[in-house]
Amino acid sequence: NNKVTYRIIFDGFKELRGVYNSLSENIVLKRYLTAFFVYSMAVQTVMLLATYFGEQEINWGGDDQRTMGLISSILIIQLVAIPGAMLMSKMAVKIGNFNTLMIAVSFWIAICIIGYFVPRNGITEFYCLATMVGFVMGGIQSVSRSTYAKLMPETKDTTSFFSFFDVTEKVAIVIGMFSFGFIIELTGSQKNAVLGLGAFFIIGLILLYRASLKNKHANL
Repeated sequence: NNKVTYRIIFDGFKELRGVYNSLSENIVLKRYLTAFFVYSMAVQTVMLLATYFGEQEINWGGDDQRTMGLISSILIIQLVAIPGAMLMSKMAVKIGNFNTLMIAVSFWIAICIIGYFVPRNGITEFYCLATMVGFVMGGIQSVSRSTYAKLMPETKDTTSFFSFFDVTEKVAIVIGMFSFGFIIELTGSQKNAVLGLGAFFIIGLILLYRASLKNKHANL
C-alpha cells in the first residue's frame, strides 16, 4: 500500500513537472499563469475572509444583528455572482478574455480601496462592498479558467494541464491567506491587510497586461 501511495504521488508530481516544463515553449501561457497566480492570492483570500472582515470591522450593534448581517452578506455575494459571471462571459466574447480580466482585476483593486475606507458603523457600505465582491467573484474565476483553456497547447492530456492550474490556485490561496494574517499581525489592522491584497491585484494587472502584449490568439 505504501509503495502504491508513493507511486501515485510520484507520478502526480512527474505529470505536473512535465506541464511546467512545457510552459517554456508558450510564453503567453507562462506569463498568464504568473499573472493568474498573483491575483488569485488576493481573489481567493477575499472570498474566504469577506465575512470575517465584516464580523471584525463592522459594528452591527449586537450578536443577533451581526449574525443576520453576515448571513445576508453571504446570500448577496452568492446571488449577485450569477449575473456577474454571465455579464463577464458576454464581455469576454465582445472585447476578449484579457481585456475582461484586466477590467475585473481593476474592479477588485477598487474593492480593496473601498474596503479600507468602510467606516466602523458602515453597515450599508459593507452590503455594497459585498455586492461588488459577488459581482466579480464568479466571473473572474470562470473567465480565468476559460483563458487558460484557450491558451493551452493542443494535447490529449488535458487532465494534467488543469491539475497544474488547480494546484497553482491552491498554492496561491495558502500564500494569500498567510500574507493577510501576517499583515494583520504586523499592523494590527485588517484594513491594512486588505490594502496589501490590493497590491497583489495591481501586480497581477501589470502581469496580465504584459501577457496580453504577447497574445496572438484572435479569440483572446
